[in-house]
Amino acid sequence: MKPLAFQAPAGRRSALRLLGAALVLSAASLSVQAQEWPNRPVRIVVPYPAGGAVDIVTRALADRLSAQWRQPVVVENKAGAGGLIGADAVSKATPDGYTLVMATVSSHAIAPAVYRKMPYDAVADFGAISLVALTPYIITVHPDVPATNLRELIAYAKANPRKLNFGSSGTGTTPHLAGELFNTQAGTQIAHVPYKGSAPMVADLLGAQVQVAFDNTVIPNIKAGKLRGLAVTGPARLAAVADIPTAAEAGLPGYEAVGWMGLYAPKGTPMALRTRLAQDTARAAATPEFVARMEGLGFQARSNSPAEFDAYLKAEQQKWAKVVNDAGVPQE
Repeated sequence: MKPLAFQAPAGRRSALRLLGAALVLSAASLSVQAQEWPNRPVRIVVPYPAGGAVDIVTRALADRLSAQWRQPVVVENKAGAGGLIGADAVSKATPDGYTLVMATVSSHAIAPAVYRKMPYDAVADFGAISLVALTPYIITVHPDVPATNLRELIAYAKANPRKLNFGSSGTGTTPHLAGELFNTQAGTQIAHVPYKGSAPMVADLLGAQVQVAFDNTVIPNIKAGKLRGLAVTGPARLAAVADIPTAAEAGLPGYEAVGWMGLYAPKGTPMALRTRLAQDTARAAATPEFVARMEGLGFQARSNSPAEFDAYLKAEQQKWAKVVNDAGVPQE
């Protein structure tokens, strides 16, 4: 006798058919939404002041995206608390693809390690879209430092522990942590001196009140011969100072410390829509105009998929949490 095939009760079969139909309709709805989007202006929140690096990069990207979408892309500055206020506002926005945030390594990778209480979960409360730009730093010294390359700086710093100071734009910033990571990997003891921003730090670097910096605003002074650039902290050389090697090329393999910027949507934004956003961002970031703008700033245009960006963020959070812990950076 053949075994009897299982048959669900009529009521359950009807429910299963309805569920299946609902899933098909839901998938179709998401696909249609991604195809029809955008049919009105898109807003990108910059959680930092107007005129800064993040603002400049976002506006350059917005121009390219607006041309693709034939819709206005409005950049809104919502600064405060080191990027937390603007990012938090977007985490609570409607997940329809019309409100995005240009997040940074500070707001999404470093802040969770520095702040005891965060207003948002940088992973769970957002949907990753794509990286947009890397912002490598240049390991820079005042000309009085007896080092013309990175190996000589490491040797001098080891022979003279805590004789050299490195300045940063503030405690817990990426330039500060880049210096702490350098100390750990190079085995040096260069003391940290925090400032309230890059401008006063660079002024003191020019005056030799501090002797070392990990900074990306020093390129004009390097080109003018007022400062000496020894190595780039990113994975590739910078077009603006192509003669300066990467840290790996200069004798410190494995050392990498870069700032970054990337687009996120609120949690719940459909994957089909985030994928569309990532693809359009990749096209915008690859345009000659955008690439040239980034190179002029000493940045590097980048893009990736939502899954790749999500994995990148998680790796960055682990990396910088360890640096914060090892350096004993106080939590706020």
